[in-house]
Amino acid sequence: QVQLVESGGGLVQPGGSLRLSCAASGRIFSIAAMGWYRQAPGKQRELVATITSGGTTNYADSVKGRFTISRDNAKNTVYLQMNSLKPEDTAVYYCNANRVVVPFGVNDYWGQGTQVTVSS
Repeated sequence: QVQLVESGGGLVQPGGSLRLSCAASGRIFSIAAMGWYRQAPGKQRELVATITSGGTTNYADSVKGRFTISRDNAKNTVYLQMNSLKPEDTAVYYCNANRVVVPFGVNDYWGQGTQVTVSS
């Protein structure tokens, strides 16, 4: 059983910063990529940023230059440093682990989500 546990969400004023963390636990041999997605009320879930085990990153245009994704492979943990936050960044942020190799096969997993609210 693989679990993704997220932390670090909350309420922040425009222009502020937050750091999200997501730790994957369980019998994990490897994780090809980890990432963050978000879903605002009434909108579809969208990609925020991803990072491969080799460190290759990909960002949504809306967050480039403001958000930084990083990863600790030894701890199966991914981070999202969010700076210069805007009200339009308000959403539930979900952690994703893609192509997780476990004893019984390969699967994708999602965290439970953490709320980020940017408001004055």
